Amino acid sequence: MIEPRIGASTPSRLASVPDEDRAVRDRFHSSYTVCMCGRYRLARKKEILAEVFDVGDEGDWGPRYNIAPSQSVPVVRQDATRHIRSFSPMRWGLIPFWAKDAKGAYKMINARAETIAEKPAFREPLLSRRCLIPADGFYEWSKYSKGKSPFCFTLADDSVFAFAGIWDRWKNPERGLVETCSIITTSANALLSDIHDRMPVILKAEEHDRWLDPGFKQVDDILDLLKPYRADSMRRYRVSTRVNSAQYDDPACAAEYVPETLF
Repeated sequence: MIEPRIGASTPSRLASVPDEDRAVRDRFHSSYTVCMCGRYRLARKKEILAEVFDVGDEGDWGPRYNIAPSQSVPVVRQDATRHIRSFSPMRWGLIPFWAKDAKGAYKMINARAETIAEKPAFREPLLSRRCLIPADGFYEWSKYSKGKSPFCFTLADDSVFAFAGIWDRWKNPERGLVETCSIITTSANALLSDIHDRMPVILKAEEHDRWLDPGFKQVDDILDLLKPYRADSMRRYRVSTRVNSAQYDDPACAAEYVPETLF
């Protein structure tokens, strides 16, 4: 896999956190990701993200148009004792703190809302390590057609939003700490259902505080947030197959695809 690119050329520090397991990284990056949600976009500058999510802009982040599993992504989390939010770089693909190695991370880029409270890898992070994963679009490939055409999904006004996420901290064999995250998914809304049967959980702005609040430690306090986003508040459009490869990370990945006509 070619290392992630920021915009067209300049790498950011958030995108260049060392990968702890090259074999895992290679398994993540086939031509495209068939799981849901497996690619997304965050093309806003860090100053805008800092304002939207009420955090400092100390992180080093530039526009990204084709974020793939195993790459480092910016995550918003809240201090456990104070009402203070911060950006943190985390590798996408959760590794439970108790895991012996990182090989299972490729299976944990997503956590299903319906079973998240039951799965050993997700139960504890759901109760005590919740986070927001900023985005302004995500991609999905039609699982119901032979061509597997990629589509981009955004909010109707193309504004920044946040996926509901969980995170964990794992100690690798070299005793280094690795922070990883997972995006929670739910059943697809009407806008996605003819493309895929799953979608990432998108939290409304007024739900961010509740999701991040460390005071909510009961499953019943938060599970109702893990629902499909309203279809009439979103839009979708087809993009080119350039987004199929994690090698490409530029505005062309998110540009609307217009088929060529003969006349």
